[in-house]
Amino acid sequence: MATAQEKATLSQTASENPISSKSSAAAMATLIHDSLSDSAPSATTKTTAATPVMSRAQTCHPLDPLMAAEIAVAVATVRAAGKTPEVRDSMRFIEVVLVEPDKNVVALADAYYFPPFQPSLLPKTKGRPVIPTKLPPRQARLVVYNKKSNETSIWTVELSEVHAATRGGHHRGKVISSKVVPDVQPPMDAEEYAECEAVVKDYPPFQEAMRKRGIVDMDLVMVDPWCVGYHSEADAPRRRLAKPLIFCRTESDCPLDNGYARPVEGIHVLVDMQNMVVIEFEDRKLVPLPPADPLRNYTAGETRGGVDRSDVKPLQIIQPEGPSFRVSGHFVNWQKWNFRIGFTPREGLVIYSVAYLDGSQGRRPVAHRLSFVEMVVPYGDPNDPHYRKNAFDAGEDGLGKNAHSLKKGCDCLGYIKYFDAHFTNFTGGVETIENCVCLHEEDHGILWKHQDWRTGLAEVRRSRRLTVSFVCTVANYEYGFFWHFYQDGKIEAEVKLTGVLSLGALQPGEARKYGTMIAPGLYAPVHQHFFVARMDMAVDCKPGEAFNQVVEMNVKVEEPGKDNVHNNAFYPEEELLRTESQAMRDCNPLSARHWIVSNIKHDQVTFQFLMIFCLLLILVHDLLTRSGTLEL
Repeated sequence: MATAQEKATLSQTASENPISSKSSAAAMATLIHDSLSDSAPSATTKTTAATPVMSRAQTCHPLDPLMAAEIAVAVATVRAAGKTPEVRDSMRFIEVVLVEPDKNVVALADAYYFPPFQPSLLPKTKGRPVIPTKLPPRQARLVVYNKKSNETSIWTVELSEVHAATRGGHHRGKVISSKVVPDVQPPMDAEEYAECEAVVKDYPPFQEAMRKRGIVDMDLVMVDPWCVGYHSEADAPRRRLAKPLIFCRTESDCPLDNGYARPVEGIHVLVDMQNMVVIEFEDRKLVPLPPADPLRNYTAGETRGGVDRSDVKPLQIIQPEGPSFRVSGHFVNWQKWNFRIGFTPREGLVIYSVAYLDGSQGRRPVAHRLSFVEMVVPYGDPNDPHYRKNAFDAGEDGLGKNAHSLKKGCDCLGYIKYFDAHFTNFTGGVETIENCVCLHEEDHGILWKHQDWRTGLAEVRRSRRLTVSFVCTVANYEYGFFWHFYQDGKIEAEVKLTGVLSLGALQPGEARKYGTMIAPGLYAPVHQHFFVARMDMAVDCKPGEAFNQVVEMNVKVEEPGKDNVHNNAFYPEEELLRTESQAMRDCNPLSARHWIVSNIKHDQVTFQFLMIFCLLLILVHDLLTRSGTLEL
């Protein structure tokens, strides 16, 4: 990912003195002391009476997302490592992502090479530290699918030297490792989806089944390939299989026609995605298509027999003096918060190196890494085909790879800073999603207010928050992921669900308790959305330190007795969660259950970092109203 101003390229040479990846603070102390040289600093540095200064700045922070040139080098390196032309031609590139370096390397970069330029991030050393002239070369991790052999492999490539092709430079990478992972299938790609749709629509028995339903024009048909799942040994990942869902538009020349409002029921299709052939087909049950209704389309109200609202007056969000945030590359500073923005094909937005500037205590680390790593959407209808709808949208499709370009419709208001995202496509080419991540400020109502009833004087403070977000589309659903930073030290993660429902068709007069009827012959199966967050916390921790603990808080009611003579006593009770198995906990609003991440070196009475995530480890029930809308 690159900022709009940073679409140019990377030139980074291999380190002559690579930093070994150690896990302890002592290793880092040794690293930056005299281990690199017993004599004066290298001639490539400028020496002052205090700290040596690099003569040429590093071009990429160790946590910056891979640039387009780096992705191209990684792909070319792996392809060149193929043993035969047949192997090289069969390679399909599922994912190319940064290998995130050891936390000590990140700390060294943040101390001396990049903002926030905080040497205090590193352990103290005796004497003047000697700083390496270069950071270690960046590495890329590639997931490669061999279409010929049906094998999945994982490669690690060192990006030793990378120059932009537009500058006439050369490309060089080095394979560090590669291994074949047996009995797995990597995520499917948009190119495979399009090819699968074409194969199904060209299959004569499928065309005959559609004719029975009154559909002759195959351009009206939508085929959504879904991962087959793993319901029995027949679904084992030794084969690359998909069971598509079928929908049908009403007008082939109307791009805003909502085909998802006309599901095609009763047709069973199984597709071999490796060889792109239909291997099973059965027209099991003839269910009439739901009647066409222009009110279900995306077009303006006038085209659907209605009207759009015209009584909303303009609301302008202006910042005549510009924003309050500052951005340097992927590093963001705002209202004592600072962090780095990252992006991956699977997770989408990643927030790195979150810290808070706390007065005389300086920069206090809060978290090393925050992201949403998976989401699963199970459907509750036991009838075919809905029983097998159990989508893992991050692992099977990729939230980042399905992100929107906000050039096609801005989802933010005010002064906006955009970041681009770079990915590999199925054949190894590099694609860019422009304006993929949005950074902006929002007014958030009242932060604090008090009125003195004696004097009548009132004081109010408005709340400003910084929001980093992206939106992705996975088939019918849209997911908006938002990370909010507040002036009171709070971080909030929010997920917004929009788009359209994955619907089912019913026989005339049929009803099901496993969903909600939203129109004649059309119903929405009940389902849930589970979001899984990954939080690598580092509250007041330097690299190599492990002083964080998780404490569960529950409100307890005091039993009647000598400590509760008035029968009104209740109190918060703490429980330290010592293991991961013990920390497998459920939400409990009846006891106001919440969790605190704190540093055991600090007095918990005077210091706690309570990270409040509004929709974190979220269980979202889709409550379908009679009109078929979604409520969260």
